[in-house]
Parts: sequence; structure tokens; C-alpha cells
Amino acid sequence: MVRTVIGEEIQLTSVEDRLSRSPLACQVGLVIGKISTILDRAFVLDLVPTPLNDAGEAASRIVEDNSKKKTKSQSSSLSIDKDWVAEHARQVSRMLVGGINVVGIYIWINESLFKNSTLVLCQTVKGVADAAPIRELSWDERLLIHISYSPRRWTCKNCSLSSNVTSSSLRPCDFKMGRALSTLQKFKCNYSFDIRFPIFRDNASSSENFAGILRGIISSHAQELKGAKALIDGNLVNVDEQYTSDGEHEVEFLIPFMHETSFRAYNEEEVVGILVFAGSICSIAYSNIKEPISQALAGIKGDIITSLHSRLDAICDEIDGQLDLVAAGSGEPMNEFSAQIPIPQLQLRLLRSDSYDAMSTYTK
Repeated sequence: MVRTVIGEEIQLTSVEDRLSRSPLACQVGLVIGKISTILDRAFVLDLVPTPLNDAGEAASRIVEDNSKKKTKSQSSSLSIDKDWVAEHARQVSRMLVGGINVVGIYIWINESLFKNSTLVLCQTVKGVADAAPIRELSWDERLLIHISYSPRRWTCKNCSLSSNVTSSSLRPCDFKMGRALSTLQKFKCNYSFDIRFPIFRDNASSSENFAGILRGIISSHAQELKGAKALIDGNLVNVDEQYTSDGEHEVEFLIPFMHETSFRAYNEEEVVGILVFAGSICSIAYSNIKEPISQALAGIKGDIITSLHSRLDAICDEIDGQLDLVAAGSGEPMNEFSAQIPIPQLQLRLLRSDSYDAMSTYTK
């Protein structure tokens, strides 16, 4: 359980000023920050409002009760488009660097309505956690920040991610403004990979597809990367200690050759092609100066794996488009691997301009 939450004072004060000047009676959005289970602290770096949906509607609104039997406490309620907030969290989490995550949601609303809306808020938090999981942490909570304008104040609660989310899932935690960004160190790794995976004849006509193969490759690579040793600024370091050197730090991973990989010769009857998954990722992670080096390395590794996962859907879409073109040209449906028609190389640019992923498929 996170006991203390420190918000970046300059950034959050700017958010509060923006909200106070707006005519909005409510607003929901994402909390971007860093969780340190070692320090038992959370650092909130920014609040990102959920945009309008495809219909041009806000993700949250206050619904007035027009019934004749309404009471003062039941005159209005908070409505949140939970699916849209979760989708926004999924997309934002793809673009964040290592160690920085979607750690919860915030709500701008008056005090009385907040107290009557804890269930819908807890459900929204749960949806965000499911859509944007934090892979490198076994943290079964998320944050709910309430910015009240009547009276004006900030409060923060831990929301438990138990299977049965209720209003009792919320527990208070200490929230204060401070300097969160200045406590972070930057670690950078230019990580290249070249993975070759055989496409077996038995799988070529089964339900095994590109997405399944790529997920298997990424999962296998994640386990291999998890145990990799690292050099920081060219030196082997004790990962259980803090790293106090100033400036940006370069990270290199040392992965054992042929580590946990089974190599053998295959003949033409067994293999119909090779899937080549190769590219280069510029991974960046941030770690608190009081955390051990292991946390920074976990952030880097998590960023690498997240980058691969976040591009899987786009790669699959690209492949589907290629297969549709091939099928259209041949006049035959093509929902599985073909040993006769080559699939051209596909290259996908990363959101960060200085790196790329590439995937090629070669078939006989």
C-alpha cells in the first residue's frame, strides 16, 4: 500500500488553475506518475484530461434527477464513460517511458457529489488498471485523486483492485505538493534485437497466427531479458545500491549467447518458413535517486517489452492488410500462412523518431 503521494507542485498547480478558470462542473482524467514500492511512495507528475469521445461528448457529466420525488442529496449524480476512459489509458500507457505509468485517475467535482459517486469512480479506476497494467510491479492498487472546488482542496485515496470493487475499496493516503521531477534520474538504452523463429508446417494450417507467434516471441524474450546483467556508463554495478552519479546514464544489457534457447537442425518437411523479428528500440526510464539501481533496470526492461507489446496490434493490422492484398490478387481467401506466396517485409516506425521496429517474413 502506498502511504504517501507527492505531487509535482508546479505542474499540478497549473492544472488546478486551468480547471478553476474553466466552466466545467466535472472532469475526469488520468494520473501519470511513478510508484516506488520500496519507498512506499507515489510520485504524481501530471494529470491528463480524457478527451471528448467520437461523438464529441465529455467522458464525465453530471446527470440531473428530474423526478418529482427527488431529495436534495439525490438531485444529481455523476456519470462516467468508463470504457472511453479505459481506452484513453490504454493509448496513453503505450507512449510513456520506463518507470512512468498511468497510476490512477483524477476527478474535478464538488465534495458532496464525490462522496455519492465512489462506486462509479472505483469501477473507473479498475477499468483503467485493466487497460493499462503495470507489468514491472506487483501493485494491486491505483490512485484516485479528488480535486474539489467547493471547498477548494486536494485529496488522494488508494483504490484496491480486488475482484469485487465497492466503495469500501478506497483507503485514504497522505497527499502533499512538492518536487517530484527533481528526484528522478534518467537512464537510456539503445537496445537492438534480432529474433528468428521457425514456422512449422504443422502450425501453418492451424489456428496459429502472426499475433500468436509474436506474443510467444515477446514473452520468451521478456523472460530472457529479465535475467540479463547490465552495464551502466560502461561499468558493472551493484544493482542493490543507489546510483548517485549526475546526468544521463547509458545502459547496456549482457544477454548470454543462446541462453535458454533450443537450437537444432530442421528439414524442409518440418519448416515452411522463418519469422524474423528485428529492430532497435531507444528505451528511456526514470528512477528515484533514493531507489536502488535495480528499479531503473526494471524500468528499462519494462519499457522495452511494453514497446514490443504496444506495436503488436499495429504490426498485425499491417500484416492483415498485406494478406488482404495478396488474397485479392489471387482470388482466394488467405487466413493462414502460405508456403507459396511470399509476404513482403513490413517496417513500422516507432512513436519516438530515433528508433524503429522491423519485422520480416520469409516463406518458400
